[in-house]
Amino acid sequence: MTSLAPEITAAEPQADERQPWSILALLVVAQFMVILDITIVNVALPSIGSGLDFSPADLQWVVTAYVICSGGLVLLGGRAADFFGRRRVFLTGLLLFVLASAGSGLAPSSGALVAARALQGCGAAMMTPAALSIISATYTGAQRTTALSIWGAIASGGIAAGVVLGGILTTWLGWRSVFLVNVPVGAVAFLLAPRLVPALPADRARAGLDPFGAISLVGGLAALVYGLSGAAEHGWGSSRTLTPLVVAGALLAVFALVERSVSEPLVPPATWRQRPLIGGSAVILGATGILAGTFFLVSVYLQDQLGFSALGTGLAFLPFVLATGVGVHGTSHFVSHAGSRPLMAGGMALSALAAGLLALAAPGSYPAAVLPGLIVLGLGMGLAIPASSITALSEAEGDGAGLSSGVLSTGHEVGAALGTAILSAIAASGASGSAWSFSGAFAAAAVISALLVLAALTLAPSVRPAPGTVVNVH
Repeated sequence: MTSLAPEITAAEPQADERQPWSILALLVVAQFMVILDITIVNVALPSIGSGLDFSPADLQWVVTAYVICSGGLVLLGGRAADFFGRRRVFLTGLLLFVLASAGSGLAPSSGALVAARALQGCGAAMMTPAALSIISATYTGAQRTTALSIWGAIASGGIAAGVVLGGILTTWLGWRSVFLVNVPVGAVAFLLAPRLVPALPADRARAGLDPFGAISLVGGLAALVYGLSGAAEHGWGSSRTLTPLVVAGALLAVFALVERSVSEPLVPPATWRQRPLIGGSAVILGATGILAGTFFLVSVYLQDQLGFSALGTGLAFLPFVLATGVGVHGTSHFVSHAGSRPLMAGGMALSALAAGLLALAAPGSYPAAVLPGLIVLGLGMGLAIPASSITALSEAEGDGAGLSSGVLSTGHEVGAALGTAILSAIAASGASGSAWSFSGAFAAAAVISALLVLAALTLAPSVRPAPGTVVNVH
């Protein structure tokens, strides 16, 4: 196993040195697994729920355990990569991810699966910032621009691949295969990485760790989701609901105090005064929450209510993926002329319309009840999420670029966790027997989307990047 002793190596590549693309290929494969493990699992959720006897309220933990850990620890993972060495942290995260994938695929119970998914998230929180840091440090000039564009495009492509691959694997090989498929791919990547990826020097002078801040943040988020997940069964005013929510508030307050007291906080106080970063990240958090929650609920609806197979469910999401691509293309074309703010607000307005369509149409058939809402949602997210990312990163330069990207990634993953928890809790609250109540959840999504329209118009400035800026949905 890779140790975490400080890594001392040769200097980073000079600006005029061209580096082999094999490094990028290996890192992209690893990141593709990280992205894939979000959408690939959504399609398999009903099968997982049946196989391990998950209750409707607890099934969302298969998603949220992963994204809470990956999002809540990503800033710490980035610090660790600088402190211990980027390649070493990448390898450690990759090994943990592969072992946790095996544990997920072989899980004998619902609790074991949730625990393994949390460990997967921890591995992802180490892999992603370390890999991106390796790319930024290894490639320079035009090579770096190309590498980062490919990185973003592959990450976005993982969304489309996940829904289809998840359906194929679940239908043909069973739900356990959606986790076990990572094992051979990750093992090969782990064996090749020491030979292909350069051992870049650690930078301990700039990389102070803040483990207490990270632990209090993840603990607070987990307690928050735990409280929300039990509200449907125990009631919103019960001690089972209120106690975790109080604990969550206390832990998040501890996180705020820790960040103000340590010398090297995960998020320096000056960060909260960066209006583009905070405004863009806030919209990202809400938008990805609605997106993840919708994926979760629609996957359950199609299979439990309409009798779709896992493969049919994966194919049913393809119109959403195509619509998202159209939205991203529109953002690329219009953002330099119209600015990011109208695209953010317009995208969230389309999201509100999509959620309203889903709320009014359920129950009903796929063409009438689901397809129109998915298409409109895809268009909206294709506009809002890239425009929000452009806004958030518009003032990120030099050393601040990594922090800004980390804050944005945290908002993305935490939003997915909270959105899935909140919308599934609302849906389960109105459940009758084993059937979910989807109308209330999508009505809440419509209200949240409308509030995000106001947030986009008031919190974030409008940014006009240079023509030809590459944008991605993740």
